[in-house]
Amino acid sequence: MNDPFIPRVGGILSADIAVPEHERELRFYSRVLSTGEHPLWREDLMNNLGSPIIGLGERTTEYADFPLQWMPHIQVADVAASVEHALDLNGKELMHGKDDAGRSQWAVLLDPNGAAFGIIPVVPAEALPSTQGNSSAPVGCIAWVDLTVSNAPSTRDFYSQVIGWSVEDVEMEDSGERYADYNMLGDDGNPAAGVCHARGGNLGLPPVWMIYLPVRDLSESLRRVREEGGKIIKESTETDGGYAYAIIQDPMGVTLALAPG
Repeated sequence: MNDPFIPRVGGILSADIAVPEHERELRFYSRVLSTGEHPLWREDLMNNLGSPIIGLGERTTEYADFPLQWMPHIQVADVAASVEHALDLNGKELMHGKDDAGRSQWAVLLDPNGAAFGIIPVVPAEALPSTQGNSSAPVGCIAWVDLTVSNAPSTRDFYSQVIGWSVEDVEMEDSGERYADYNMLGDDGNPAAGVCHARGGNLGLPPVWMIYLPVRDLSESLRRVREEGGKIIKESTETDGGYAYAIIQDPMGVTLALAPG
């Protein structure tokens, strides 16, 4: 994801979740994300520019049917058309927001694997966070999202039709066998998300949208994950021994990834 703050079909700007034990979860994410001398996230979970990139809500009866997983919000050209495509392709609608005239404003959907995601119209440029004239400065954002499933080709095709993503093959190898995972490209031609086969390094991951949140001190964040009752599922390192990313579970069992930022 080159620049997270770009209005484009297929672009992902934010994500949210509704959780039980809200105070415990808020403490967990506040401590885990706000590491380093200059944290990328504030304790209220807004990023260091004061923007609401991730939302942690209480699991009220209104959201009782929502699965317990982080849901990315994906920009689409036409919310109503995307909902229709999803339902035609065996997806499900959990919630559909419309204005007084009945025009679609947003929706929360499930893909055929049970992965939850939201769709929203393309966000106007003036509504996006400002990087205050320094686009190279690290900011709290969703650095990447990907989805690992057993039926990657059909899932790739589902999202191509529902979101409007085009596809770029990513060559992979597992036990001497070559195959392709997929970069899903926004309408500007840049990668916005990944769809992966449940094999190789991704074997055993749940079929949910995995959001990657950057933190300033990943080692300290992982220490706090354990301290606050979470689990570390997988740690991936670079050739120099530094962290590439880590997949964790929060105290409620919700899976996400942390990355150095």
